[in-house]
Amino acid sequence: MQKTIAIVGAGLGGLTLARVLQAHGVAATIYEGEASATTRAQGGLLDIHEETGQVALRAAGLHDEFLTLVRPGEDAKRVVDRHGTILFDVPADPGSARPEVDRGELRRLLIDSLAPGTIRWGHKVASVRHRPEGGYVLTFAEGSATRADIVIGADGAWSKVRPLLTPAEPVFSGTCFIEIALTSGGQNCRASVAAIGSGTLMAVAPGKGIIVHRYADGHVRGYVALNKPEEWMRSIDFGAPSAGLRQLADEFDGWSPLLTAFVTESDAEPWLRPIYALPVGLDWDRVPGVTLVGDAAHLMSPFAGEGANLAMYDGADLAGELVAQPDIEAALSAYEERLFLRSSDAARRSAQNLEIFFGREAPRSVVTLFARS
Repeated sequence: MQKTIAIVGAGLGGLTLARVLQAHGVAATIYEGEASATTRAQGGLLDIHEETGQVALRAAGLHDEFLTLVRPGEDAKRVVDRHGTILFDVPADPGSARPEVDRGELRRLLIDSLAPGTIRWGHKVASVRHRPEGGYVLTFAEGSATRADIVIGADGAWSKVRPLLTPAEPVFSGTCFIEIALTSGGQNCRASVAAIGSGTLMAVAPGKGIIVHRYADGHVRGYVALNKPEEWMRSIDFGAPSAGLRQLADEFDGWSPLLTAFVTESDAEPWLRPIYALPVGLDWDRVPGVTLVGDAAHLMSPFAGEGANLAMYDGADLAGELVAQPDIEAALSAYEERLFLRSSDAARRSAQNLEIFFGREAPRSVVTLFARS
């Protein structure tokens, strides 16, 4: 292929896309706004699905390496009510088809698999403009620019590429997450850590929840989840972490101290993560030489467990089309036809599950969900 390919964003989708292309001798350049691979933490664990994420890793030739990253025993799930009463408890499955891995370790695997210089760190895309004579101009925040024949937006929720295809923008779901952690191993609240079990504890009620994961090394990471208006988010004083945590703990008045300890004793910077989503069933008309993968195409809540898996699958699927199909527009059309179908189904389930977790029937609705799966 003689076309120049620009991938905007070095998340899992963009990295998988570049890796599969390179495995077939096709060059691509990733433009990433962060200064390096270690600029920020990459979040917690991901369960990598056999039918999507693992398919992508096989296409990338990295499945065997992926298996060395798997964290056996950490896929256990426990659901409790606000008093800490166990309602559902499933131990780890050593033969799980959806093994858990650390997101940061998986991202590092993909980065290390790429040819040197593939990722242009510190290149935050400010705009993408179509050239009348064909192709696109990417302008970066510091003022420089480059050209590409094909542009693929792998740049997440607030994609700079998406406006070339659709005016759709993410909408606040009504739920926000606040990161919490016991990075010291929870020495001051051992009973709370023990209550998690060996995997993930989900304490949920209508409109709120505390979800935490116990890692094999003993430390705990998770989220407080609250259904609140966007204005509420601006009222929490996260500039003073201890004050902000006290405000969060007040939202769980009457809950078991075993659960609220994850909030009051958290030693992580309490990052606020409002959950946004693109419209379910989003699609667009074909625009020459440009498309999207991952959250840029189908941002959804994390409650179907599909975001990272679909991003990698999108990347591998698109790369396969570009390699196999000499007609670029035919390749992009075929890819998008499948993209719209799979993302619509996943986004619908994600929206439904968000309501199941924090709707009026929680936590019984969550028990029913897991009992059926």
